[in-house]
Amino acid sequence: MKLVIVESPKKAKTIEKYLGSDFHVKASGGHICDLPARNLGIDVTDNFRPEYVINPDKERTIEVLKQEVGRASEVYLATDPDREGEAISWHLATALGLPLENTRIEFHEISKKAVTAALASPRAIDMKLVNAQQARRVLDRLVGYKISPILGKKIKSGLSAGRVQSAALRMLVDREREIRAFVPQEYWTLQAFLDKQPDSIKATFEEINGKKHRIESKAELDEMLANMQGKDFVVDSVKKAVRKSYPQPPFTTSTLQQDATVKFKMSAPDVMKVAQQLYEGLELEGEGHVALVTYIRTDSVRVSTDAVFACRRFIQENFGDEYLPKAPNQYKTSNAAQDAHEAIRPISLERTPESIRKKVPQRTYAIYKLIYDRFVASQMMPAQYNTLDVRVGVQATPTQNYGFHTKGRALKFAGFTAVYSDAKPNDEENGDISSPLEEGDVLSLREYKHEQKFTKPPQRYTESSLIKAMEENGIGRPSTYASIISVLTKRVYTNKEGQYMAATELGESVVDEINKHFSDIIDLKFTAHMEVQLDEVADGKREWQQVIGEFYPGFMEHVYAAYKEGSTKKPDEPTDIKCDKCGAYMVIKEGRNGKFLACPNYPDCKNTRSIGQPVVGTCPKCGKNMLQKTSKTGKTFYGCEGFPSCDFASWDLPAPYFCPECGATMRQISYRGTLKYKCTKCKHVEVKS
Repeated sequence: MKLVIVESPKKAKTIEKYLGSDFHVKASGGHICDLPARNLGIDVTDNFRPEYVINPDKERTIEVLKQEVGRASEVYLATDPDREGEAISWHLATALGLPLENTRIEFHEISKKAVTAALASPRAIDMKLVNAQQARRVLDRLVGYKISPILGKKIKSGLSAGRVQSAALRMLVDREREIRAFVPQEYWTLQAFLDKQPDSIKATFEEINGKKHRIESKAELDEMLANMQGKDFVVDSVKKAVRKSYPQPPFTTSTLQQDATVKFKMSAPDVMKVAQQLYEGLELEGEGHVALVTYIRTDSVRVSTDAVFACRRFIQENFGDEYLPKAPNQYKTSNAAQDAHEAIRPISLERTPESIRKKVPQRTYAIYKLIYDRFVASQMMPAQYNTLDVRVGVQATPTQNYGFHTKGRALKFAGFTAVYSDAKPNDEENGDISSPLEEGDVLSLREYKHEQKFTKPPQRYTESSLIKAMEENGIGRPSTYASIISVLTKRVYTNKEGQYMAATELGESVVDEINKHFSDIIDLKFTAHMEVQLDEVADGKREWQQVIGEFYPGFMEHVYAAYKEGSTKKPDEPTDIKCDKCGAYMVIKEGRNGKFLACPNYPDCKNTRSIGQPVVGTCPKCGKNMLQKTSKTGKTFYGCEGFPSCDFASWDLPAPYFCPECGATMRQISYRGTLKYKCTKCKHVEVKS
């Protein structure tokens, strides 16, 4: 019997389909070893030697695996093809007494072809990759273990700091303060409605003498209108062109999260959870466990030659020669990328999204279709648009010619957009590119329309834009983006306002405290530079202990300085609520899960009470108040105040009564001042205001 060990039971189930009865496939359930939970676990006097211990919940797993190893003639470690997976294989080999040579197999998609090929060429465990993972784990443990108690001392207990999460939090805090400091600037828009019988056009003021110009005040607008009084509107140019829009490369981890969070309103962790299922395999009726996409933690846009030519055949057969470029489209991977894996793509184009639509949850289908369509589109011809730009000039003064423009764009050839499009509507463009105008035409003015506006502050980050910013700044790696966002939410360092992420008061306090003594920890350039050094360890260019050794002494000087500084904790906030056990007036304290009421006579009186959640509506089930609550994972939900006698709860803000058509919950939707109740099951909608 031959034994293959993977991390996930789902992955094991999928692989087992492709191997004969000679093989057993078992799962470790992820990491079996880690640093100890209750002490540093790093001997800083012995070249930063980590102390690994078997995770308590994995002791039984190790016993079972040892028994399997004892019965096996050959053992293969098939953990994920990245640094984390390499480290898991190393820990498994150590715990199970396996050799490091000819034990490791690696594949980037869970297909029979890939698994069989991997088994034919086992390799040694790559200690360079293991050491890169060790360096990251030791570095993050040192930072978290040393800074977190300082935050507990100076702000409140239960806080945590992380090398990468703190840098990401700083980005959110900086944006929040930038928004608060923003001073709106007045400006005016101006449109001219012009006639050339029997047609009329709307032209927008854009420039003076060909240079972009913004009207900054009503006085300037009035002066311009006066200057144009009685002057001719002359068509200066009519530019028609055909413009191309090129397809984007297949997804990386980052771009998948960015696209899916925007299109499907999913959180980044939820996107990765679904993507992981698509990679490991899921149950399809009549087929068993089937994997659908290649490895989903990647920063590369590279695709195998076989996959490219399979895609080109698919395009030719399903769309025709006009959609197929003469040569394959090529994409350049970022210089900062590790480029260890292919881009994310479907394993087989024969398994279309429609073929699984009725067999999987809607979210799973949506993510698979997104990956599938983006990959197919990446090898298609560009889209072509007929475009029009008409400039109408007014010689308002001897030295100033005001330029008004009307623009249009219409699709000429769909190209890749027949499959996938990220196009965003442009207010300045429309589908009408027919123009009766010619250069030299003089147009008559029907009327002006103008509107006062004010510049807007920069937008808060969405999960999508934060991931993009982290990638651009070299903060973290593809496998860490979703977990960073999850931690920031769970720690209540951020909250969601619609689709936007906002730093909380607590988040700002954490950044300010870290910045006092550990400014380099949250400096984006420092964090990005550290990622480069970890890459150098993975490439064998540096020893991991050297990287830690250069960081640690200076870091500890700042730790000692921070401890010498006195506590800056805010005093407990008094209330007029009496303790129902001893009669003292309770105070507001902050704990790991937020604010709560506590008796000031602790430890003699240990009475505590929760602070009531905000009332946001009426329970449709019993008529009591609906409260806004926070789950253990930091997500907002809505629950009845009558719990547990009434167990109604909803992730969406519910309407105060059930759907009159089908009896299901209706959710409240507010958009541009209009409130609607929309059924979550049928198509019933009620407009309330």
